[in-house]
Amino acid sequence: MTYENTLAFARHLDDTDPLRHFRKRFHIPQRNGQELIYLCGNSLGLQPKSARAALEQELNTWQSLGVEGWFETPEGATQNWLGYHNSCKTALSQIVGAQPAEVCPMNALTVNIHLLLTSFYQPTPEKYKILTILGDFPSDQYALETHVRHRGYTPTDAIIEITPREGGESTRGLIHTTDIQHAIAQHADELAVVWMSGLNYYTGQVYTMAAIAETARRYGIPVGFDLAHAIGNIPLQLHDWGVDFATWCSYKYLNGGPGAVSGVFVHQKHHDRNLPRLAGWWGYREDRRFEMKPGFLPAPGADGWQLSTPNIPALALHRAAIAITAEAGMAALRQKSELLTGFLELVLRPFPQISILTPADANQRGCQLSLLVRKNGKALFEQLTQAGIIGDWREPDCIRLAPTPLYNTFEDVWRVGEALHRFLG
Repeated sequence: MTYENTLAFARHLDDTDPLRHFRKRFHIPQRNGQELIYLCGNSLGLQPKSARAALEQELNTWQSLGVEGWFETPEGATQNWLGYHNSCKTALSQIVGAQPAEVCPMNALTVNIHLLLTSFYQPTPEKYKILTILGDFPSDQYALETHVRHRGYTPTDAIIEITPREGGESTRGLIHTTDIQHAIAQHADELAVVWMSGLNYYTGQVYTMAAIAETARRYGIPVGFDLAHAIGNIPLQLHDWGVDFATWCSYKYLNGGPGAVSGVFVHQKHHDRNLPRLAGWWGYREDRRFEMKPGFLPAPGADGWQLSTPNIPALALHRAAIAITAEAGMAALRQKSELLTGFLELVLRPFPQISILTPADANQRGCQLSLLVRKNGKALFEQLTQAGIIGDWREPDCIRLAPTPLYNTFEDVWRVGEALHRFLG
């Protein structure tokens, strides 16, 4: 794409955008009757207009059927509650590149990290260490610390953190895939598991998960990914890549609502293994669940990692939201995302006060660009917010902006540049 930094060009891209009609399926926040420029889908996605009806349907089922809603499907509904999670599997499997049996919507992200580490972190006296990246999201850091301590090790000894190479400000926090692969090979004899984010929340860097998984598999080390910032953002092929396990949240690019239900991926090759797990009654075999007998018999596939009775209102919102992403298709969303983010990169070039931390290579980034502001960054962020441009701030000097292809426009991106000209000259 050869861009032009003009409003006319931005509107031309919007007029010819094959996904432009999806914007109308979301509520765009407003202030004083004017739509905001919402570039914060990396933190909380917008509300689908279908969400209210989806939630209302389950409230009606509860109202009319009470407990029988678990077993009966009322008029106007498509699913009773007992197998409700199954109605999310087709869309989820398409979004993450998996087989339906390998995915299950359940719990919250940190809960799922703990559940999966219980199964896949199996230390021995020789192989007890965990490989991760420096400065990963706190949920990941705290979970890893908890598990190594629970097994009698100290985090400083048992957790190996890969650090960025020395470089200038524009490479701060970036980690080369080859460095991750080298670390796996170097520490293979002492590693019990590799666990890290697939897309870094701060830098916006996408790690080459296929290569990392292949390297770990070569040395017989299970590998898992936190996909909170990757799912619905970049194309994933978890099954084909041979990823062992993964989890995510669905309130960012999947637009499931604040604190929305999470989900897990467990590769098919592990489904028949007698892996240790923290068992819960909803993870018991569905055909025998109500026998209420002692002795845990896990449900087939990823369903066997479920714990508690599912939150049906949350699943209703989740199903409505992921249906939109699946309908748009990750290939088409990715194509538009690359154009949107490339256009944002263009409109930021005239400002020497701003450098872009996120890699310039489209293969190493998703929707998000992380902007390092050399002076008065917080003040600039507040000016943008007051001007109706909603991003988010990360200390000490980073503004994260994420033009999201389901509902953002090229004109949204152009308006960012227009505002920066007013504020920075």
